[in-house]
Amino acid sequence: MDFIADRWSPYVFEPRAVEQEKLASCLEAARWAASSFNEQPWAFLIATRDNESEFQRILSCLVEPNQAWAKDAGALMITVICPVFSHNDKPNRVAEHDLGLAAGNFTIQATALGLAVHQMAGIDIEKTRTELEIPDTHQPMTAIAVGYPGNPDDADEQVAQRDRGPRQRKPLGEIVFGAKWGSSAGL
Repeated sequence: MDFIADRWSPYVFEPRAVEQEKLASCLEAARWAASSFNEQPWAFLIATRDNESEFQRILSCLVEPNQAWAKDAGALMITVICPVFSHNDKPNRVAEHDLGLAAGNFTIQATALGLAVHQMAGIDIEKTRTELEIPDTHQPMTAIAVGYPGNPDDADEQVAQRDRGPRQRKPLGEIVFGAKWGSSAGL
């Protein structure tokens, strides 16, 4: 699908809000992600540019280098997992994997709707937990910026350089193996 190949993570966003119906569509796509025991161990905290105080609350949880460019996104999100299964209180060792599937669905839907998504690990975990009142039963994981891609010519040159750089991916032969590590899968 073209929108999978077209997906990328810009650093330059247009400083405008994302329509509620588009955000709802992306979150609905995330909701339908597969998960172990159908646990759906993820949660999203979201703030849009329309609500400046909430947007600033989430923005303040990002590390400073991410704040510098994410301030222009249309919406910011914090991802959270519940690290134990609800049905037996045992550790859910794949909760982060399941969150990744949900974030992937969110990203693909956003791309199909003409939005761009930039996921980031750079958050202050303790500040995020405190500022967003995340219970001890859950773990803050990542942040997501979503919005409309901006024009790199209108951005800080250092940030613009990142967006102008080539997109590269490892060839399948480096990441896909046969039944033994390092063996060819023949693809």
